[in-house]
Amino acid sequence: MAANDRDMRPDPALSEHHDVLPDGTRVFVRPLRHEDAALYPDFIAAVSIVDSRLRFFAPIRELSEHRIEEFTHFDPERAMAFIAIDEAAGKMLGVVRLHLDDDRQGGEYAVIVRSALKGHGLGWLLMRRMIDYAKAAGLKRVHGYVLAENTLMLRMCAELGFKVTSTASTNIKRVMLTLDQPASPS
Repeated sequence: MAANDRDMRPDPALSEHHDVLPDGTRVFVRPLRHEDAALYPDFIAAVSIVDSRLRFFAPIRELSEHRIEEFTHFDPERAMAFIAIDEAAGKMLGVVRLHLDDDRQGGEYAVIVRSALKGHGLGWLLMRRMIDYAKAAGLKRVHGYVLAENTLMLRMCAELGFKVTSTASTNIKRVMLTLDQPASPS
């Protein structure tokens, strides 16, 4: 696929997964849908102010209907999002997003999980799904911006192979993962 033809439409083989977290929580990961907007208020209520600031770079107590609409109605040719749902309770546990860069060679990610699940492997699971998806979409890189104080995210990124660099802002780090591309068939 040519770089200018690349889009983020889901590959059926990568779109849905049933997983189990180390604590035994059964998780269903699938592409985010418009109707998932109904799950956001409860989800955001389960994210601490500190954790929302680490994700949004500002403390968020709730999301407006407009903002939830923006999150759940994205252009599938430019973005992809995966939601993690507790299979037993039907609650949103986390979400990871990937937005194509203008050159369509890479994408910027963002991830957030319920505060009670930090350190339980859900962020790692969502990041792996996003990385696998980016590879399948033929992207060359995935990157993001992380507050320097967000040591859990920076450690996870380093463990996943992201290179961590400084930015002009002393309190923001840039993380970049160069994706290994399979050899092109001759």
